[in-house]
Amino acid sequence: MRIGAVKAAIWENRSGDSTWYNVTVSRSYKDGDQWKNSDNFGRDDLLPLAKVVDLAHTWICDRQAGG
Repeated sequence: MRIGAVKAAIWENRSGDSTWYNVTVSRSYKDGDQWKNSDNFGRDDLLPLAKVVDLAHTWICDRQAGG
């Protein structure tokens, strides 16, 4: 999921009959001509961060409910 420069990546993990999910969040920025990622967020990143984390939560809950 991505909103602007903020992204949430969802990772599925399995062990035996168990499945669980982890989420990593990052912010993309350009340093000269090169794109980089950071796990630091400024004031203007916080609302998009909250929204992508909410979307990730909904996506995980849907999968765990069989959706």
